[in-house]
Amino acid sequence: MRNTQFRHAICRLIVAASLITVPLAAQQKGASAESPAGVQTALANDVGNLSDKFTGLARVMAGKYDWRPGQGVRSVGEVLNLIVGENKMLNNVLSGTPAQAGPQAAPITDPAALQEALRSSYATLRQTIAGLSASDTQANVKMFGRDMTKQAAAFLLLFDQHEHLGQSIAYARTNGVVPPWSK
Repeated sequence: MRNTQFRHAICRLIVAASLITVPLAAQQKGASAESPAGVQTALANDVGNLSDKFTGLARVMAGKYDWRPGQGVRSVGEVLNLIVGENKMLNNVLSGTPAQAGPQAAPITDPAALQEALRSSYATLRQTIAGLSASDTQANVKMFGRDMTKQAAAFLLLFDQHEHLGQSIAYARTNGVVPPWSK
């Protein structure tokens, strides 16, 4: 119970911080902070950055997808598959596509297929974000059983992915692998 409350508090802080940082990032890219397009541009740019980094890590960690730092902790492959799933979920929330019921897709274990799934899921998500109008970003949706705007949903999952990016970088370095952008 406490863990759930703590995660919700952290999520609220992240969303609040994003209301400040994303407009600043948009200003640095030349878009107006007040402009909804500035927020969408910043989010789309972030999705592109996450795509490059996760796809690169998936490539250099091929052969180590089963590695995990300890019992009960996600493996490299499980983290990468989680990201693909989060991208699909966020795309469905933002586009208004109902989630498909039924069994979960089998985890992707083939390195080339997982790299393509990451790239493709990010490309679709980036296109969806770029296509949102100002009113779309403020439309209410339900995610994880909570009411929020589409913009807040995007912030929530993308910030979560940054946490997983840090996790994945630590996994790589622990295995003696240098992230491709650090070379």
